[in-house]
Amino acid sequence: MTTTPGRLAPSDLARVAGEGLRTRRTRAALSALGIAIGVAAMVAVLGLSASSQAGLLAQIDRLGTNLLTVTAGKTLTGDDAELPTEAPGMIGRIGPVQQVQSTGTTKASAYRSPLIPAINTNALSVDASSLDLPKALRATVARGRYLNAATAQQPVAVLGATAAKRLGIDRITPNLRIWVGGQWFYVAGILNPVVLTPEIDTSVLVGYPAAQKYLGFDGHPSTIYVRTETEQVEDVHNVLAATANPADASEVTVSQPSAALEARAAAQSALNGLFLGLGAVALLVGGIGVANTMVISVLERRSEIGLRRSLGATKGNIRVQFLSEAILLAALGGVIGVALGSVATFVYAQLKGWSTVVPVLAWGGGFGASVAIGAVAGLLPALRAARMQPTEALRTV
Repeated sequence: MTTTPGRLAPSDLARVAGEGLRTRRTRAALSALGIAIGVAAMVAVLGLSASSQAGLLAQIDRLGTNLLTVTAGKTLTGDDAELPTEAPGMIGRIGPVQQVQSTGTTKASAYRSPLIPAINTNALSVDASSLDLPKALRATVARGRYLNAATAQQPVAVLGATAAKRLGIDRITPNLRIWVGGQWFYVAGILNPVVLTPEIDTSVLVGYPAAQKYLGFDGHPSTIYVRTETEQVEDVHNVLAATANPADASEVTVSQPSAALEARAAAQSALNGLFLGLGAVALLVGGIGVANTMVISVLERRSEIGLRRSLGATKGNIRVQFLSEAILLAALGGVIGVALGSVATFVYAQLKGWSTVVPVLAWGGGFGASVAIGAVAGLLPALRAARMQPTEALRTV
């Protein structure tokens, strides 16, 4: 087939249109991957943070925000103060109070056997405990059973979750004993972890009568746990110190455990800035990749640009073409990144038992950022392509 001088044959047109297509596709895929990694990092960070907070707050809701603790503070001279032995009973007479339970710290230590050196205490405390403590704390027994009116009189102990692990006990067997305060105590049960009051996890709990009889306990409670009507928490909080120790309320400390957990939930977002910064760096790298891809694309596609201009395409058409390609490339990376980040959030949240939360800011912001970066990255190459003269571009044909 012959061609007229100055005109392109169909085979030449096909060659111009398909020139470097495979290379451009590979380069475009790598640029989209950079965008996808950055967006996925941002979505995963925000999603995991939101899911973690949702899980923690849901746990707080299950445990209740109406638990208050009363502990002994310091005297004016800096010595440890004592709560009166009558304090639990006096607190129980406050109208909105529903439950009052207490523990008292003894001077005894607990060991797996008397052969363990005394210095190896495993940071465990031996505490006297009232009988309905698990009910007030909404704690559950993992193994065995809790103290009752009979076992509270005898050398019998219940272990917190961490205490059991440190003592090497994972089950309850007949005649299972530990060495407490220089004598054997039988182990009746093991508690599950207590979220609101983690100090119970490292405690070896015995009954008040047994602590006084076998461990020389003086009967003064060290911590009093108070369940109140939810609507009256603040009112009860305001009068607890004076009620627990009318003689000197300044020596009493009152706290709300759920407030500490809520603060922890809020503090989890403190590191978000660091990981979001890493995601932003990945997005920036991806944006540079898009810009580089589009610049090289303009150079490689001069034939196509010249051909389109010679067929009547305006500068605006060329500008829109290359700008839309850059935006589409970045948007594709954004969609892939949002999908990857959401999947990562879902999988991790399921493993942790959280509800999956992917905030609108995460997926919307990630996708929007990718599109914006694509527009910025493609603007200069698009302007450069639009300024190219048809005759200059066709010289490469």
